[in-house]
Amino acid sequence: MTFSGIEAWLLPAPWQVAAALKDMLPLLMYHSQSTLLAAVTGLVAAVFLALAVAVLMDSSPWFKRGIYPLLVLSQTIPIISIAPLLLIWFGLGLLPKVIVVALVCFFPVAVSMVEGMEAADPDMVNLLRVMGASNWKIIKTVRFPAALPSFFSGLKIAGTYAVMGAVIGEWLGAGSGLGVFMTRASHSYQLDRVFAAIIVISSVSLLLFVLIILLARLAMPWYFKERSRSND
Repeated sequence: MTFSGIEAWLLPAPWQVAAALKDMLPLLMYHSQSTLLAAVTGLVAAVFLALAVAVLMDSSPWFKRGIYPLLVLSQTIPIISIAPLLLIWFGLGLLPKVIVVALVCFFPVAVSMVEGMEAADPDMVNLLRVMGASNWKIIKTVRFPAALPSFFSGLKIAGTYAVMGAVIGEWLGAGSGLGVFMTRASHSYQLDRVFAAIIVISSVSLLLFVLIILLARLAMPWYFKERSRSND
């Protein structure tokens, strides 16, 4: 059967993709568990690392001058070129995929957190310093709450990257995952299954995005109340 004059093995019709999604749904859900585990674990690791680096950069101007250019430089290195080395060093398990996801997600979270902390009210910061507050107290009570909107903006970007990073790691070597499913389907010229996997990957990414939005609403109720008032 052809679609727009093109053979199905080259360009499957939408109804063929829907049929493949229906038939392969249990298998796709099985592979989704591995991909989601790597994506969430890598994202959580990236968040903790980014928060630690952001606090250090805010506390020490010297540390910021030294590490910030390295953060920018790290984004010029293609992850696809590093992933094979991670597989050689750490094998085909979960760890290399988690590292790939963490590398992909770290930069947007770290940069958004640093810029959010820098945007804190300087009068409040100076007031606490006059009152003898320590740097950690200032970060905890002023800078960190002020940075939460920027932090969650970066986290939403990182959340959409997380699944992509996990799939990239699975393309290069893994026992299960949506990337493995796509690789096997493409090698068999079953492009309807490839497109079905793409639909599931997009759905998982959207699910992470929505969960991050809900988490932001739980963490910053005052922020969304102010936004709703300004919109009214």
